[in-house]
Amino acid sequence: MKMNSYKNPLEERYSSEEMLYNFSPENKFRNWRKLWIALAEIEKDLGLNISSEQIQELKDQAENIDYGKAAEYEKKFRHDVMAHVHAYGDVAPSAKGIIHLGATSAFVGDNTDLIQMRDGLLIVRKQLVNVIKKLSDFAIQYKDMPTLGFTHFQPAQLTTVGKRATLWLQSLILDFEELEFFLETLRFRGVKGTTGTAASFLELFNGDYSKIKHLDKELSARFGFPKVFGVSGQTYDRKIDAKVVALLSNIAQSAHKFSNDLRLLQNLKEIEEPFEKNQIGSSAMAYKRNPMRSERIGALAKFVMSLSSSSAMVASTQWFERTLDDSANKRLTIPQAFLAIDAILLIWNNIMDGIVVYENRINKHIMDELPFMATEYIIMEEVKAGGDRQEIHEIIRIHSMEASKKVKIEGKENDLIERIMNDNSLKMEKSKIMEVLDPKNFIGFAPIQTEEFIKNEAQPILEKYSSEIGLEAELKV
Repeated sequence: MKMNSYKNPLEERYSSEEMLYNFSPENKFRNWRKLWIALAEIEKDLGLNISSEQIQELKDQAENIDYGKAAEYEKKFRHDVMAHVHAYGDVAPSAKGIIHLGATSAFVGDNTDLIQMRDGLLIVRKQLVNVIKKLSDFAIQYKDMPTLGFTHFQPAQLTTVGKRATLWLQSLILDFEELEFFLETLRFRGVKGTTGTAASFLELFNGDYSKIKHLDKELSARFGFPKVFGVSGQTYDRKIDAKVVALLSNIAQSAHKFSNDLRLLQNLKEIEEPFEKNQIGSSAMAYKRNPMRSERIGALAKFVMSLSSSSAMVASTQWFERTLDDSANKRLTIPQAFLAIDAILLIWNNIMDGIVVYENRINKHIMDELPFMATEYIIMEEVKAGGDRQEIHEIIRIHSMEASKKVKIEGKENDLIERIMNDNSLKMEKSKIMEVLDPKNFIGFAPIQTEEFIKNEAQPILEKYSSEIGLEAELKV
């Protein structure tokens, strides 16, 4: 194993083989050749002097890519596209003169970028569908289980474990809707020429604009893009890059929110991410069960969010019909944003496959706080029994302060209910006080809200993409 040069952790440790292949040089250069073949075929159909034998030779040699020879040509020409034009011509000599006919570098470069983005988003969509499925199942399974709600990370009114999961799910569904819209509206660059005027094709087709329009739309349709940019400079609008990375950033934000919540819950020992039999939490502290998956989501999510500003700066500083100060940035930003999101969603799926809920621990935390929450109900019942509201409020307030002191200063159990039950000035029956302390009296409509949300928001997505459910989420490390 070569260990004396930098290795990208996204490749070695985190991302799936599917996403890695999507942004691989092999996939890129194979798409270049597919584009050149399609261009030649359509140009032939439109009357240019291109033979069937030339096209057949291009097809026969489409996967015969000599990367060493291409590298030599690129070092010589300082131009990656022309390097591959020459390398292709070497193995398809009869077609050498018609490869890339009328096109500019952005024809293969930009169109391939759009193909990779589209296909990358389809991989992301599959990952999202599976997280949505697992979160939905989790929400329904625990829709009735009361748990402490937190505002400002301070105990608040109760919710349920399942209802809380719908908050994670709702963020993800908002991202999913944005992803669907992006795919529906994504345009292909098509065939536009050097500065977007198609001047080279005007010469080839003797000024027949209808043929140029046909070439543009037919080529785009062949690559699965029903929509084509109506106008462009040399490149497609770099707002597309900014938009797609912003979309990936939004997914990262949702994942980070989930991972933060899970890390806090793991500290409370209420819910834990999977912890494997031989997993080591700390090299020093053998007892530790660190939330490494959630922490990894957080680390990768921060990286993706940081990339959104990079693409925005590129989009905002393009000059006129094009500049080349986008190229190196795009090579880094777009693939790595996709690879990192792919890794994040793999980890999220993996967590949901083995997430653990500790009901007794959750209930203990509820009972530590519930007596305080029950006091408003007790006050109302005492007033109904004929008591003076202000006097009762003062009695309960004093008991609450004493109980709070027991908990915070003396480290003892909350004895508020016991104090109230032993106070002879209060008229409420002891059995009724105990009935009040059922946590399910304090969860409002959480179970119904959970059911309705899954039915109305998540289920339509899961039904539409049912064929994509069933992802294996194994982590590399």
